[in-house]
Amino acid sequence: MFIAGFPAGPWGTNCYLVATGPGTECVVVDPGKDAAPGIEEVVREHRLKPVAVLLTHGHIDHMWSVTPVSGTYDATAWIHPGDRHLLTDPMAGLSPESAQMLLGGKHTFTEPDDVRELADGQALGLAGLQVTVDHTPGHTEGSVTFRTPYGEQGVSEVMFSGDLLFAGSIGRTDLPGGDHPTMLRSLAAKVLPLADDVVVLPGHGEQTSIGRERATNPFLQDLAENAPGTGPVTRGL
Repeated sequence: MFIAGFPAGPWGTNCYLVATGPGTECVVVDPGKDAAPGIEEVVREHRLKPVAVLLTHGHIDHMWSVTPVSGTYDATAWIHPGDRHLLTDPMAGLSPESAQMLLGGKHTFTEPDDVRELADGQALGLAGLQVTVDHTPGHTEGSVTFRTPYGEQGVSEVMFSGDLLFAGSIGRTDLPGGDHPTMLRSLAAKVLPLADDVVVLPGHGEQTSIGRERATNPFLQDLAENAPGTGPVTRGL
């Protein structure tokens, strides 16, 4: 399997390209602001053809470039219906700080020509990959994660966690559509049951693994010590 990732834009959002190997079709995960040039470089260097754009959620730092990227490569965009409205109205999900960054700018957002909606437990066959969708609300109402089998170097799966889970922390829940108890339930139901060898590629920061986070992440430790979904209230980043 081929996975290339790079941080893009002022929010340092990780954008990923995933394929079975060089010279094949690929999927793009979370093309944020200024991600298009990086995507173009990876596509050209490795002779890839994007056929789908997967969005872990609708926040602007993860979907800014979805329409131009989808249009450039004639790729289908996938998003959960709970966040679809953010494709055309990203201000509805912004923090005051992020909104301030956009004030005065002439930014217009439209849906890509081909948008399809994701569902919990959905199995997608894209670019020769098998992708499992897990609905993980809490950061936003329509947050999802994507898992795909890896089967190399002792890694059973790779999970693209968006802003659900980071190395040492979890996503914030203080933005519109966020809810902390819901976030805890998502972590308990969709993260804690995963195998330790699952590699986590988050929306921001360095990669990690389920085993590492289970052992060291204070948020997951609290959940493991309490009844699922009822851990103590904690502060996300």
